[in-house]
Amino acid sequence: MLFYTVMKPVVQVALRVFFRRLEIRRRERLELPGPMLIVSNHPNTLMDPLVVAANRRQPIAFLAKSTFFKNPVSRAIFTSGNCIPIYRRQDAESGDAGISPEELARRNEAAFGQCYDYFDKGGVIQIFPEGTSVSERRLRPLKTGAARISLGAEARHDFRLGLRILPIGINYFDPSRFRSDVFVNVGQPIVVADYAAAYRADPEAAAAALTEEIRRRLERRLIITRDAAEDELVQQVERTFGEHLVPDDEETLYDNFLLSRTLLEAVLYFEQHAPGRLTELRELLRQYLHTLGRLRLTDEALEASKGHGQRWTRATVSALKLVLGLPLYLYGLLNNYLPYILPSLIAKRATKDLEFVAPIMMVTGILTFGLCYAAQIGLVHHFTQSWLWTTLYGLSLPPAGFYALSYWNSLAARLRRLRALRLFRTQPAVMEKLLLQRAAILGLLSELREAYLTATAR
Repeated sequence: MLFYTVMKPVVQVALRVFFRRLEIRRRERLELPGPMLIVSNHPNTLMDPLVVAANRRQPIAFLAKSTFFKNPVSRAIFTSGNCIPIYRRQDAESGDAGISPEELARRNEAAFGQCYDYFDKGGVIQIFPEGTSVSERRLRPLKTGAARISLGAEARHDFRLGLRILPIGINYFDPSRFRSDVFVNVGQPIVVADYAAAYRADPEAAAAALTEEIRRRLERRLIITRDAAEDELVQQVERTFGEHLVPDDEETLYDNFLLSRTLLEAVLYFEQHAPGRLTELRELLRQYLHTLGRLRLTDEALEASKGHGQRWTRATVSALKLVLGLPLYLYGLLNNYLPYILPSLIAKRATKDLEFVAPIMMVTGILTFGLCYAAQIGLVHHFTQSWLWTTLYGLSLPPAGFYALSYWNSLAARLRRLRALRLFRTQPAVMEKLLLQRAAILGLLSELREAYLTATAR
């Protein structure tokens, strides 16, 4: 518990750095008192419990697979991090070849007992009922463990414990990329005592019914695609033309979530009622994105370069901003490059599994930034022998690092815009054709949007 208390503020800072935006809808539900079982989807391994626990004031215990407790070091970390081991059959078969089904059941009964005791004290536990972590916009079949633990805890108190199940959908917009977005969608809690009669009649059937209710509530708070082709189409529309479909300047991640859900519903509708229009959209998008890629442009760069009269005025302003910001960028780059690049290199060498990249990067980033900053500040003090300069230098490191990252992103975008301006001058026919392609897609999207809204009376 000491490790949990000490590391929580560190993780809170690390999450704010790692994610560009972290938005929680219905945050007040996350602060509900226990006893409570939090259930969530599991797309990003160790990042998922950290995202939830760092944003709840009171501590959370976690059910974690027993393989995390194999060696003394990881066992000490996970135990002090408020984790309870759960024993899965596949882990026992792969790790402890000699373990019997009876021993597996005994160990899990002991784990369930720990959960019951924790709930008796008003505690909150988080579990991932999918049982595995895979980085995809899906919800895999749920195990019944969450329901069985909840019903067992209530049954010990004749369903007077007051235990609730809180479903949380965690939606990553690009789970392995630094400075991406995550939207945490907190659902309405389930009162476990509502299943008392069903449990007394048939415990297995009650567990199945409660598991199905958990699945329904999670699905309503997630972006779920049926297959890779559908996911690709929706993401192409979102990332390329999302701002035209959600034009509000104060756009939130919830707006993006609703857009994704609406696009998925619309794809299903047109598959059934006008598949030809959907095929047309796929082909137009394919051609447009292929041409953008060949010209090394983005849709944003193309749009920003429209309009003959203001093109070179914008180019001059953009170039001036780059020149004026260059010294500060170089300062931030020099002082932050090593701790910034090391986590990415370590993650790439450590794993090929996409869902493990983000937690490895964040954990190593905490270490590399802490160690490098400490060493750099020590060197500055050694050479200046001035606490004033040392303090000013130390305070400058984080904002200079953020500025360097922002400058680099702006640099890439501005260079693409400058390239688009040059292409308008050197290859006007190609660029005008590209604008026509873009206009055709936007026109088709507008038509499909109106047709869908009319058909569904939205």
